[in-house]
Amino acid sequence: MKAIVCEAFGGPEVLAWRDLPDPPPPAEGEIQVRIGARGAQYVDVLMMAGTYQYRPEPPFIPGSEAAGEVVAVGPGVTKFKPGDLVMSSHRTGAYCTLANAKASACDLVPAGFSLEEAAVYRGAYHTSYHALLQKGRMKAGDWVLIHGAAGGIGMAAIQIAKLYGAKVIATASSEAKRAACLAEGADHAIDYTGGFRDQVKALTGGKGADIVYDPIGAAVFDESMRCLNWGARILILGFLGGAPALAKTNHLLIKGAEAVGVRIGGVTEFQPELAAANIKVLLALAAEGKLRPRISHRIPLERAAEAIQAIIDRKVIGKAVLVG
Repeated sequence: MKAIVCEAFGGPEVLAWRDLPDPPPPAEGEIQVRIGARGAQYVDVLMMAGTYQYRPEPPFIPGSEAAGEVVAVGPGVTKFKPGDLVMSSHRTGAYCTLANAKASACDLVPAGFSLEEAAVYRGAYHTSYHALLQKGRMKAGDWVLIHGAAGGIGMAAIQIAKLYGAKVIATASSEAKRAACLAEGADHAIDYTGGFRDQVKALTGGKGADIVYDPIGAAVFDESMRCLNWGARILILGFLGGAPALAKTNHLLIKGAEAVGVRIGGVTEFQPELAAANIKVLLALAAEGKLRPRISHRIPLERAAEAIQAIIDRKVIGKAVLVG
């Protein structure tokens, strides 16, 4: 098989295009997938740099989300058969052409979806669905402030928030990104780089946001704390802005607000029944055409370093996919 291998900790320069032995036949509960598309995401950047919470030692094959055709099933697998098109999840190892995956971590590609769309659907949309509806208790009419809105989980959050009747203020750093947020349904898209508190207050009639969706952290989190409505929830999804922020508990007290951590891997690990129910809903919404990933970069697998650099340079709008 062909694979992209991370041969040392570092940036795009550590990736190499290699011929490797095919994986063994799938074990009990596994399927083997001929991968046609795989997502490239910021988690891969962190893992390659050795700074992610899960730290595989090089050499390893990056990538955790993919889609392709089932070529073999292991003992005990009844959910899939050879020839099925599936989207698969991997701890690592998706940047290749053939991989084994746990059948329990796979689903059939939704009707009407391409392999590229399927490869980047489950992770981003499950994160956003769980964050907004379960952690954030979002309801119709809520004002939702979405940071990093032009990213993969940001675009998913816009679509889900609008689908369930919320009003969305998206923040993004460029005119092109803000235009994309509006195209995905955001009610407003604002430039956050010079500060956003006054803009959010004005757009919400002085009340502030009911929910803040924050994968950025750092100074963005600090300013978000200053534009919360009474009883608001600020959802912590990551720290793309650098260091984790320190929540000022006096702001939470005065506003009767909540700072809530969101980690989709924890849901899968500790609440598997909830995770399965969420995925079932999301697959139905995808098949109905109500949710669909936005993909700005489709790059051949052998040029994975270009996709990683585009992510680092913040050029990706929505998702980047490695094809072939």
